[in-house]
Amino acid sequence: MKHLNKLLVAVMMVMGLTSHAQDSNNPWAISFGVNAVDTKTSAGGGHNWLDRHFSQPFAVNENWNILPSVSYISASRYIGDNFSFALSGSINKINKYVKFDPTAVGHDSRGYIVVNPGDLMYYGIDGAVRYSFMNLIKSKVIDPSLSVGGGYTFLGDGSYGTLNPGAGLNIWFTENIGLALTTVYKKSFNDRDGNSQDIGSPSHFQHTAGLIFKFGGKDTDSDGIYDKDDACPEVAGLKQFNGCPDTDGDGIQDSADACPEVAGLAALNGCPDADGDGIADKDDACPEVAGLAALKGCPDADGDGVADKDDKCPTVAGPKDNGGCPWPDTDGDSVLDKDDECPAVAGPASNKGCPEVTTEALDNLKIQARAVYFNSGKSTFKTADVPARLDAMSEILKNYPNAKFSIEGHTDSDGSDSFNQKLSEARANVVKDALIERGIKDSNLNAVGFGETAPVATNKTAKGKAENRRTEVKLQK
Repeated sequence: MKHLNKLLVAVMMVMGLTSHAQDSNNPWAISFGVNAVDTKTSAGGGHNWLDRHFSQPFAVNENWNILPSVSYISASRYIGDNFSFALSGSINKINKYVKFDPTAVGHDSRGYIVVNPGDLMYYGIDGAVRYSFMNLIKSKVIDPSLSVGGGYTFLGDGSYGTLNPGAGLNIWFTENIGLALTTVYKKSFNDRDGNSQDIGSPSHFQHTAGLIFKFGGKDTDSDGIYDKDDACPEVAGLKQFNGCPDTDGDGIQDSADACPEVAGLAALNGCPDADGDGIADKDDACPEVAGLAALKGCPDADGDGVADKDDKCPTVAGPKDNGGCPWPDTDGDSVLDKDDECPAVAGPASNKGCPEVTTEALDNLKIQARAVYFNSGKSTFKTADVPARLDAMSEILKNYPNAKFSIEGHTDSDGSDSFNQKLSEARANVVKDALIERGIKDSNLNAVGFGETAPVATNKTAKGKAENRRTEVKLQK
């Protein structure tokens, strides 16, 4: 008996250290404690069947046989739907045996007498199916049950089978440790005759009281949620997320959190939005300043579609092509500089913002060009006022930056045709180069020579020849 007590204490300690809760997760349970055997139910007598079998149920001192040590052990397995199956063993010593004998000395007023049959050893091996009402009553502490089963009883030198209906009550101190109370009526298949003086094979009540431990569940990550119910069994998590973690504590489990390390908003998949513009910081090019989704969270003060950080003129609307600044119109001709071929000189849009060449300008060019005289047979200037003439021509041409002009060279009739052709071309190029030096674009000028083919005066006089040694400036169409 001493060794049995030590073994049960060791089992109790192990179960207390390793067990977990919930029947469906912890299918195994072990209970042990003391048992009491009451033989009153088979003594006979009584006014009726109920009185004969079930009267005096709590006559503990008078009728109950109790060993002052651990005297039963039970192991059970949860099998689903609130049912469990249990096997149990018990030991006792029968020194209180109830008999009905109104003639015996010392009987009570009902005719019952308790005798010692010789300290008979009692052993019981029983199996039962138990149904728990704990879930039905939605309690986490009170666990009432009903059971039915059968067993085999060894009493003294005899043994016999029993049918065992019963009831139980577990009171759970924690999720896995509790107090177990049971009462089982063991109906003998060969009950003693109530008038017999032999002990026989009596039906009896057996009551037990002890500790119960549930165990067997697996919780790999030790988060209190068993693997079979844990969606993340390898990582400790929270019950509300079926065992999955929420690292940043924002109420969104990591698997659904786009920013699992930083607390954020559910509307942004768990990511923060520091500036409150509805754009997650991770996608916000300007996370500290509220902005527009179209500009990746950056503001646009002037509403021109260019983010302020990229806008060279953040307070004045302008096109993206110009860095968010409005296009200038330097000459004020209503043709923007970007489209104005003459941004510094006003002109109509029909001429791309450039002034149209007037007849007066052409006449002035003609006068100035014809006053540029050349030495006979040469492409050098004859008179000292030629530079002034060229200055005047360049000033006129500068008013028409996009106009194309032809510089025409001419000669008198002295010399051969081929010589005069080359000479006229040289004279045209001399004037062209002089105008380019004065700021006229090369692309706006074309030099061409006509030799002696286009005289403006007679070649029979020195004066006429001098007039023919000339240049002309004409507008190209």
